[in-house]
Amino acid sequence: MVMVKICGLKDPDLVAFAAREGADWIGFMFPVSPRQVTLAAAETLLLSVGKAVPVAVLLDPPDDEVRTVMALGFPVLQLHGAETPERVAEIKAITGVEVWKVLGVRSAADLARAGDYGAADRLLLDAKPPEGDAQKGGHGAAFDWDLLKGWTASKPWLLAGGLTPENVAGAIRQTAAPAVDVSSGVERIRGLKDRELVRAFIRAAKKTRQP
Repeated sequence: MVMVKICGLKDPDLVAFAAREGADWIGFMFPVSPRQVTLAAAETLLLSVGKAVPVAVLLDPPDDEVRTVMALGFPVLQLHGAETPERVAEIKAITGVEVWKVLGVRSAADLARAGDYGAADRLLLDAKPPEGDAQKGGHGAAFDWDLLKGWTASKPWLLAGGLTPENVAGAIRQTAAPAVDVSSGVERIRGLKDRELVRAFIRAAKKTRQP
């Protein structure tokens, strides 16, 4: 069954709702964004995750930020910045937890970089942001999924970028993604998740069989 991550949640009730609906992971955004949470808020939100696995999302974090956030007890850390393979290995050594690396994809050359990140436990393939845009994710844009034809992943991975309840099933069938990640695709207002969209996304992904 395809696994699902709902990212950018800020409301405890919605965190609990997503977990009950079957989300496998719930992501909490610490970088500056419409979905950012504080350390204090995250501590409260972690009480509502149920069986879902909480994921801390950081952007080019210094060591002290890594240690501070991970002290809250997150079992997974997602690196969403320009971290080099060497930096990912350093952070893995600092935390000892499962570390994911986001790869921005626009061309086949971007996919070729996946093999460089040997220290990452999982990769997340997302669309590269528009040129000059400092925000790394949450744009609601997809990359060309045809780029994944013939691509062999070196480790477990998730598909992200432009996914919605309406297109996630087709995306899974086209890419054979074992897991999917969504943020803006389940929002009616930027930064605020919608319960019905969250439910619809999870159900659509879970009932879709990989090719």
